[in-house]
Formats: sequence, C-alpha cells, structure tokens
Amino acid sequence: MKKIAIAFLLLFSFYSCKEADKKEAKAETNKEISDLSIYNLPSKWTTQDGKDIELKSLRGNVLVMVMIYTSCKAACPRLVADMRDIESKLEKKTKQHVKLILVSIDPKTDTPERLKSFAIENKMNQDPWIFLRSSEENTREFAAVLAVNYKKISPIDFSHSNIISVFNPEGELVFQQEGLGVNNEKTIETINLEAAKI
Repeated sequence: MKKIAIAFLLLFSFYSCKEADKKEAKAETNKEISDLSIYNLPSKWTTQDGKDIELKSLRGNVLVMVMIYTSCKAACPRLVADMRDIESKLEKKTKQHVKLILVSIDPKTDTPERLKSFAIENKMNQDPWIFLRSSEENTREFAAVLAVNYKKISPIDFSHSNIISVFNPEGELVFQQEGLGVNNEKTIETINLEAAKI
C-alpha cells in the first residue's frame, strides 16, 4: 500500500511540474510583442513545402536569417556555406531551439518548388532549415528591417548585401555577421546565449 501511495505521489508531482511548465510556456506566448520585434510584421510567407506562415509562428526560437536567391552564382553559395558552417558548430541541444532561415530576394524565380529542390540539392531539407518567399513588397520591407540592400542588375542577377542576422526568441535583432567566409565565433556565441534562455 505504501509503495502505491509513493508511486501516486511521484506521479502527481511529475504531473504538477508538467502543468506548471505548460502554464509558463503559455504565459510566454501571451507576452506582448515588443516594438522592435519582426513578429509585428503582418506579412505572409510561403515555405519550401508550400506552407503559408506568418513570421510570428516562429516565435520562441532563435532565428538565424540570410537573404539569398537560388540562381545566384557568386555570393549566395558562399552565404549558404556560411550558414551550414554555423549549423555544424551548434550543439545538439542548442539546435532544438534554432531555425536557420534562407529568405529569397527573387520571389518570381524562387517558387516553393524551386526552393524545395534547392533545399534538397544542398541537403537542407530538414529541421532546422526553412526557406521562405513572399511578395516583392513584403521582401523589400523585410530586407529594410535587416538592413539588407539588393537590386536587380540583370534579368537573372541581383547585387545584394551579405549579412547573416540573429534574432532572439522574441524576434528582436541581437547580432549581425557581415561579409563572406568571416569568423563566426561571435555569431555562434550569440546563438548559444539566446538559446540558453529558452
């Protein structure tokens, strides 16, 4: 009888902890979004799987974002390699709280199908990778938030900034890595720091 009572108590205390965790998580998501958060942007985006999302659906994760276009032959392959390098240096437990996001600056060419095949070609078609595209207007607005400049220089080419941005779980910009093939120690450190808060 004693054993049953102890087992019941243990089970009840475990359940109570679980419920407390759930309440805490709920309180987190009900917290007001700050004025500096990208989650205030009402824009709709489409993933490489053809799923429509709003940025705020990513809330609660550390976001590591870069803007590229899939037909780029110059800087983008290097930016993709830099993103992969960041991923390879993240600890397993950190990676559970991180989304690595590539946003297309060429939504006309980069259809969800094109993004999907690019993701598969580059072995980036699983968590924590997400590819996003939206309208020209939403893309411009988002680029302005990231301080990414880009312009079309030919029917198939763009010149663009080479910036990788890190956002905290509340969608606030906390760090930017600029350039190609640069030392990413500070980027990794920032991601680990933000993920540890989750």
